[in-house]
Amino acid sequence: MTPELFALAVIAVFAASMWIPFIVGVNTSAPGSKADLRSKDFTRPADPSLQCPWVHRAYRAHLNLLEQAMPFAILILLIHATGVTSTVTIWAAWIFVALRGAHAVGMITGTAGLPARPLIFTGGWLCCVALFVELIRLA
Repeated sequence: MTPELFALAVIAVFAASMWIPFIVGVNTSAPGSKADLRSKDFTRPADPSLQCPWVHRAYRAHLNLLEQAMPFAILILLIHATGVTSTVTIWAAWIFVALRGAHAVGMITGTAGLPARPLIFTGGWLCCVALFVELIRLA
């Protein structure tokens, strides 16, 4: 497995696991008080905007990861399919993984506000741009 594919596998498992903080938060920190689980309405999903701030941020962190994971995955798969690999593709893939991890932790804990959060997102986008440039340059 190439380093780029392994980075994609890490992102896939990370994205597949990002629901956990939200669900834990929804079920343990109901807005206002510790609500009795029997009184909760399980017929519809919890409204993230009505949850505690960290729970809402966990939901947004998951959505934000998915926004960047799909383009990243497509680029990595194209790089693999065309046999393109370089120092730039390896570094861009692993920097992307690190940035997405930092974004999720910073978002959920509330420690990555402005301008850190948008800069981290932009860094992930620049990684995707670097992957695309290498794909075009070397394919």
